[in-house]
Amino acid sequence: MVEFKSTRTALGDALIELADSGADIAAVAADTSKAMHTEILGKKYPERSFDCGIAEQNMMMIAAGLAASGKVVFAASYSVFTSMRVTEQLRTFICYPKLNVNIFAGIGGLSGGIEGATHMALEDLGIVRCLPNLTVLNPADYYATKKAVLEAAKIDGPCYIRVGRDASPVIFDDSYRLNIGRANTIIDEGNDIGIIVSGIILHHALEVTEKLKRDGYGVKLIEMPTLKPIDSKAVIDMAGEVKYLFTVEEHNLTGGLNTAVCEVLCRSFPIKVYPIAAADIYGESGSPSELAAKYRLDGQGIYQRIREVMGKK
Repeated sequence: MVEFKSTRTALGDALIELADSGADIAAVAADTSKAMHTEILGKKYPERSFDCGIAEQNMMMIAAGLAASGKVVFAASYSVFTSMRVTEQLRTFICYPKLNVNIFAGIGGLSGGIEGATHMALEDLGIVRCLPNLTVLNPADYYATKKAVLEAAKIDGPCYIRVGRDASPVIFDDSYRLNIGRANTIIDEGNDIGIIVSGIILHHALEVTEKLKRDGYGVKLIEMPTLKPIDSKAVIDMAGEVKYLFTVEEHNLTGGLNTAVCEVLCRSFPIKVYPIAAADIYGESGSPSELAAKYRLDGQGIYQRIREVMGKK
């Protein structure tokens, strides 16, 4: 039976682990301490956890001040706010001075669907990838997210960690390794189709690879938990090994994984890349599963889009 667990809970669990180990950490939230599970830290270490109310810009400035005083800080809120409402604070007061502030960006992609377009970030990765000094992580499940938080605490500089909302399939276990700037090979069973995927949509991509293998295709699948710095070697190697290369992401076509992959390949190994992403849109109200089906970003939709490309060849 498939286990489901929310990526948001990984933050609280990782913060407790860090604090118990003696790390000088602090957490700030914007009326999101319960939603983002920083309250777990606050219950055990109340002097390390602060909720700033619905004031994301102030939250980021408080995070910057704490980091400037020597603490490793985690600032947690919705990704739509941590990438847009606070852009100036993030750019000028955190990324520019290269402070140790880690942004825990919850409700990413379609996971904010029940709250509608205003709370759904389909463009956040494109925005934050542009900021110098900022590491950008997009983990795929609970265990990957926990490792992302633990690794972010070691980085000398700011980090953006994008996660979902509801419980999602557990893919990995506690042995999962997240190395900043490195891709993970998940499936290496042939050279017909190569798929590069990032984030919680990985569980759909795994479903798709099984269908493609049953159809007789040889498939490679790599997970890209780090969007910046991206693993250029893994991208180039896959491009040179497969006949058709696809990117799969729960993000708009512009600015996210596909853009990052194409930035690498246009300089080093120019080939055609087939993107599977949201088609330059704003979201709408609906459950994440309903929206994924509508935008053809669920298992069936991704499979059909790949077969449509293969059918034309």
